[in-house]
Amino acid sequence: MGNRLSRIVTRTGDRGQTGLASGGRVSKTHPRVHALGEVDELNSQIGVVLAQKLPRKISDILLRVQHELFNLGGELSMPGSTLIQAGQVEALEADATVLNARLPPLKEFVLPGGKPAAAQAHLARTVCRRAERSLWVVNEADPLNPEASRFLNRLSDLLFIVARTLARTGGGKEVTWAGTGKRRR
Repeated sequence: MGNRLSRIVTRTGDRGQTGLASGGRVSKTHPRVHALGEVDELNSQIGVVLAQKLPRKISDILLRVQHELFNLGGELSMPGSTLIQAGQVEALEADATVLNARLPPLKEFVLPGGKPAAAQAHLARTVCRRAERSLWVVNEADPLNPEASRFLNRLSDLLFIVARTLARTGGGKEVTWAGTGKRRR
């Protein structure tokens, strides 16, 4: 691969427009650009999770996901392209099944938090849900590859399971919702 970006400061966006990888230019407020930003933020949040000490299986999964999120960004920046495939969605489902099998069944809602890595995974999950909603906004005006939204839907499930797993590592516990009228300290 040659130099993709030889200049970082280009000044081409100074008037409120940005370039897509397809060569077209759109407003920085365009729903497609908004969705691209959400996917980028999600990828950055996963990077923060990866900066923590994690079990090898989880770090391997999340690193693969980061690469796939770049592919999703590629789809968004090249209208009509398809880079997310059903196999990537199926891999997320398989990862979720394996990790979830090691967890006790949920009896209460889980509060986001716990250990730093678990809290970061919960934050990544919420950003993932927001990114998914942004994809649906784009999809309403310009239909996208259906695997893209399925990918983010499965990824948010996986991130919830990752957060639960990380909260329990090293003898830690999850904090659950006390319910209406109950208090927990």
